[in-house]
Amino acid sequence: MANKDAAFGFRPARSMSGGEIRTEEYSIASTYTTAAIYTGQVVELVAGGGIEAAAAGDTQQGGVFGGVFYTDPTTSKPTYSAYWPTSTAATDAVASVYADPNLVFEAQHDGSATVANNNNANHDFVGVAGSTTTGLSTSEIDTSTYTTTASGGFRQIGFSKDPDNSDTSSANANAYVMFNTGEHAYKLITGL
Repeated sequence: MANKDAAFGFRPARSMSGGEIRTEEYSIASTYTTAAIYTGQVVELVAGGGIEAAAAGDTQQGGVFGGVFYTDPTTSKPTYSAYWPTSTAATDAVASVYADPNLVFEAQHDGSATVANNNNANHDFVGVAGSTTTGLSTSEIDTSTYTTTASGGFRQIGFSKDPDNSDTSSANANAYVMFNTGEHAYKLITGL
């Protein structure tokens, strides 16, 4: 049966160290009005301790976005949102980020390569869009960046058990991935 094409970003599934899944708090600079950030989207750490949306290949990836709390600059109301709206200039934004480098995430492949051949291979992610209705990212595992070399932001470690997206011979299968050493900021030797 064909897999359902319904990307949801990177969803925390479990911890390789057996610890609990939890988030850390990071600021979003009031001057960061460039792009929205959605739940399940990869974020990067920036100087000063904050976060921004990450691009594939960034080597200071800090984790996966999990929502934000801020005071709405238009209404002055405390606001929780599953996504950071573009052009929001709140001065007190506190983002929740799944920052533990030992977390395993579930995500959907964007391509039709046989996923069975991708276990223990490396991939980048693709896509930085999302839904302003659900707040969910549409980021996916970039199937075309399959490599066994030291590049790629994520290492695929297994297949999803999702009955709607577990056909490993079809496009858009879900898989389990972890951040690679050298791509996640907390796995790097040098600082920012």
